[in-house]
Amino acid sequence: MVSSASRLTPPGTIVAAFFGFLVSTVGALAAAGFVLSARQEIVDAVRRANTRMTDDEVQKAATMGQALAVGVAVVIALFYLWLAFRLKAGRNWARVILTIVTLVQVASLFVTRGGSVAGYVACGVAVLATLLSYLPPSESYIKRKA
Repeated sequence: MVSSASRLTPPGTIVAAFFGFLVSTVGALAAAGFVLSARQEIVDAVRRANTRMTDDEVQKAATMGQALAVGVAVVIALFYLWLAFRLKAGRNWARVILTIVTLVQVASLFVTRGGSVAGYVACGVAVLATLLSYLPPSESYIKRKA
């Protein structure tokens, strides 16, 4: 028999937070995609930091850096999406982890230089989604699902 708690429909605040985290994930992936378009800047930075490297070594290092950055972004995005679905299912632990990830995202904007517009938008949407996940209807839903 299915309990009434498992049949609860998420309130609009949770649904909006869920879609906010989806949009934030797409924005973060778009920001990571800019790494692919910044090839020459990466090559120049590697060359300045490692003056003894050959041009071939610089090119390989730039390629490795781009691949690593995009790979990490994809893994984080998949984790973020999984958490968004868990939030929609009413899991408080997912909301807490999403809050922590969002706080780290905000902090990284203050620490790093020259974030992209997509990165700022993704972060802003994540902050809004986080706030929505703590509003009274969201709180009530998560408590009933526990």
